[in-house]
Amino acid sequence: MTIFQKKALLVWGAGVFAYGAAVFHRSSLGVAGVEAASRFGIGPSMLAMFSVGQLIVYAGMQVPVGILLDRYGSRRLLVAGAALMGVGQLLFALAAHVQLAIVARVLIGLGDAMTFISVIRVVALWFPPRRNPLMVQLTGVIGQLGSLASAVPLVVLLRDAGWTATFLAATGLGVLAVVLVIVVLRDHPYTGEAPPAPPSNAEVRAGLRASWQEPGTRLGLWTHFVTQFSGTVFALLWGYPFLVSGEGLSPATAALLLSMLTVAAIVLGPAIANFCARLPYHRSVLVLAVPASSAVVWAVVLLWPGRAPLWLLAILTLVLAVNGPGSMIGFDYARTFNPASRIGGATGIVNVGGFVAAVALIVGIGAVLQVFTPASAGTNYSLDAFRWAFALQYLLWGIGAVQVVRYRNAARRVMAERDPEAFAALRQGGLVAAAAD
Repeated sequence: MTIFQKKALLVWGAGVFAYGAAVFHRSSLGVAGVEAASRFGIGPSMLAMFSVGQLIVYAGMQVPVGILLDRYGSRRLLVAGAALMGVGQLLFALAAHVQLAIVARVLIGLGDAMTFISVIRVVALWFPPRRNPLMVQLTGVIGQLGSLASAVPLVVLLRDAGWTATFLAATGLGVLAVVLVIVVLRDHPYTGEAPPAPPSNAEVRAGLRASWQEPGTRLGLWTHFVTQFSGTVFALLWGYPFLVSGEGLSPATAALLLSMLTVAAIVLGPAIANFCARLPYHRSVLVLAVPASSAVVWAVVLLWPGRAPLWLLAILTLVLAVNGPGSMIGFDYARTFNPASRIGGATGIVNVGGFVAAVALIVGIGAVLQVFTPASAGTNYSLDAFRWAFALQYLLWGIGAVQVVRYRNAARRVMAERDPEAFAALRQGGLVAAAAD
């Protein structure tokens, strides 16, 4: 391994740590939802607002953050993001009223919005194109260790140390991420040359328009939309209450299933990256298979008479584990169809998709649970209520699948017209500079 390769891995490692910390902050409410409802005296609709506020900010900031990323680079945005999330967790630890708690989650969403696409830009600039699919997958799945840390360890800490101490500890993780990024991470491998001048605001805006007009970018957006939301919503907020209140599992067993989701994603990510690198023309087949498999297993769980057996819930968890790695294919489309100078904006466009879908589903589940849960029941949501609530996923899967097919066909058509030789090579499984799907 050369010195440059070692430096690239070190820089990438600092970015992945910052992303893992962001995932921890994002997911920390998932296992604390029941305690939050009790602490602030709120019902399911208001509890959903914690995550909704966080995710609306995250999704809404993706394109602005992408513009800032192309202008100012990854290092500054990662530092700002980690600092904002640390402040958010500090407020969440000390909040005594629901309004301040929502503000805290919004700050976490704002910092989170700056993190992942900044690390994807590091990958695009520090690693050769042939390694990008694998490094993007590894970024996603290793970063999900933050979700693992927010499952069992956070449950234990909440039980033994209480609310305030738990989220003060989370604040410290944000501080550590800030220090590591400042010390280790660099925006670009200059290799002895003068760093490139940052693009002007006009150039960044023009690049963003060009990225949006590219069918492959929109294919990436809808790929992210259709593949990500089910697993995200399950891990982020409603999976733990569903398993505990709806399916009657113990908190420890529910936390273990959520941990298994993360571990399985780590294992599956490289396999998906290998498929995309070897068969780039057929990436969309895998994209459509991810929501199809989720829809089938969810149907079995929701239609099961009575509470589902543990083995079936374990299968559901394993299938949902594919959602995260599957959504990373959207970023592969963004990298394939856009030059490095506008990768921030293109990645931001793609990253909007899954989180818009997740916000819609979180709000919908909260509203349905509110309708089907008597006020006297508090947070004891019934299994029937959860069944109706999770059935909302099928509408989103249908919309997303139609759009993936639509923009897949458009991207193929544009590529065939623009570069027939490259398109023919792609159909034969060759690696080309711009793949249609």
